[in-house]
Amino acid sequence: MLVHVAFTPDEAAKAATGVVIDVIRATSTICQALDAGYDRVWCAAEVEDARALRDGGDVTLGGERLGVRIDGFDLGNSPREYLEPRSSTLAMSTTNGTRAIVIGAERCERVYLASLLNLDAVVDVARSHGDDVAVFCAGVKGAFALDDAYVAGRVVESLGFERSDAAEAAVRLARSYASAEEAFRASRSGRDLIEHGPELEADIARCAQESVLDVVPRFVGMHGVAAELRP
Repeated sequence: MLVHVAFTPDEAAKAATGVVIDVIRATSTICQALDAGYDRVWCAAEVEDARALRDGGDVTLGGERLGVRIDGFDLGNSPREYLEPRSSTLAMSTTNGTRAIVIGAERCERVYLASLLNLDAVVDVARSHGDDVAVFCAGVKGAFALDDAYVAGRVVESLGFERSDAAEAAVRLARSYASAEEAFRASRSGRDLIEHGPELEADIARCAQESVLDVVPRFVGMHGVAAELRP
């Protein structure tokens, strides 16, 4: 079996199994929310699309722009805000993560979400299918993101499959850091959290925790313009 890494969603990648990473902070938060007891998460790229998902139902809204909770939303985008469910359904505005999920679904038979929080669990599920794996890094606005590439390297190494050159590069990048937290703090996404103060900076350490959740979010289809994820 072969594993390949697409460092941005637009890079060519196709396999039976897809793994999507947006570690700071969308996939970390989604993993935490589903582990806490939400039945489903709807991921919409645009704020107004997420707001529309609340119409006629008991739906919790989560998301942020520039580190700040979106006006009128119940929660921001910190995993620490999702330790208890407020409803059965969570609708999130996740620009980069949503796009990567949809692209992954177009190219793969099945798509799972990965973070460090569920590293062991997602690797076990991806390996269990016995076929090739494509790892998609959400990046930031279509550009390379160090934090996602680091987690991709960790996924690749844990899988133990034959590696494409991009997958090998991801492994070597991950090995160049002494810890996940060091890599995250060096990334643009991590530095943005630090610049917003200690409250958001605390998310770096949380997102850097490894294999503390057993949940593996999977893409089950589109709910209107939103990607639906279930455990």
